[in-house]
Amino acid sequence: MEELSNCTVLVVDDTETNIDILVAALDNEYEISVAMDGESALETVNLEPPDLILLDIMMPGMDGYQVCRRLKSEPKTSGIPIIFITSMSEVESKTKGLEMGAVDYITKPFDIMEVKARVKTHLSLMFANEKLRYLSTQLSKYVSSEVIQSIMEGKTEAVIKSSRKMLSVFFSDIVDFTAKTEHLEPEEITYLLNKYFDRMESVIRKYNGTLDKYIGDAIMVFFGDPTTKGPKEDALACVKMALEMQNHVKDLAREWGGYGFEDPIQIRIGIFTGFCTVGNFGSETQMGYTIIGNSVNAASRLESAASHGGILISQRTWSLVNEDVEGEEIRSIVVKGFRDPLKVYSITGLKKYG
Repeated sequence: MEELSNCTVLVVDDTETNIDILVAALDNEYEISVAMDGESALETVNLEPPDLILLDIMMPGMDGYQVCRRLKSEPKTSGIPIIFITSMSEVESKTKGLEMGAVDYITKPFDIMEVKARVKTHLSLMFANEKLRYLSTQLSKYVSSEVIQSIMEGKTEAVIKSSRKMLSVFFSDIVDFTAKTEHLEPEEITYLLNKYFDRMESVIRKYNGTLDKYIGDAIMVFFGDPTTKGPKEDALACVKMALEMQNHVKDLAREWGGYGFEDPIQIRIGIFTGFCTVGNFGSETQMGYTIIGNSVNAASRLESAASHGGILISQRTWSLVNEDVEGEEIRSIVVKGFRDPLKVYSITGLKKYG
């Protein structure tokens, strides 16, 4: 692999003969640096971290275990693969090193082909893990980070299936966004909208909401899947998120003032707690993770009915959060799919205790 040829390997051993053997084995394939004691090894790593370390255990002064412990305790160096090189073959010695974070062991006297194979294997694994982390970061920009994490942990499979769950569903949109931006160029609208979404997404992530989608200037989020803390905590997190979003919009309104807005931007928010069908919908080769059901329609309807800068929540949501938030019941509204008009509550803030 071409990327491995640019790798650096630090050899740490207090015996010159061992160093000569290891350098001769690896010098044609990697950039090699050498240290003959623990302190020198740490200095070398701090100046220029290598991609992998071959670390002797039995050294005068600071031994290999101490060096490994120091490196694994620092975020900057904790991810460097360490292969212990030692004449000790006892199981206890190997177990201790692996428990400290080493990835492998090579026993003296060296088998050159074994050394090459193990170094290549662990460098390849390091690059594979880095690529996986990069891809995960890139995918999280298209798919909710909550869903990505659930898939990585094996809790969610990329197969067509769904289930019924109690969720708190959130909808928001910018009041009169089209009218407010009709005097702007498309590039300016795109810039402002992306700044708005970036700020809102940071709040969604803070409260562990699952971002379903952006719809024009609208945002759809839900709480309760793929992770949940229970209906009460999910609903409260959703409401807290909504309140914080409103505060962020006030800051954005000042920033947007330079673009000629006569009135400050405001958002409307609707939250409905109820049963939804949640899961993967689509085909076997192209699917989307989303929710469907009357609760989704109701949350959207509450958002449309909210006042400028207001937050409307359903009766069930209110029953779950009223001990922690300030609000009042207002008029009932009719929602398609529901036989009776829905009681709704306007939220103004969190309760202050003490």
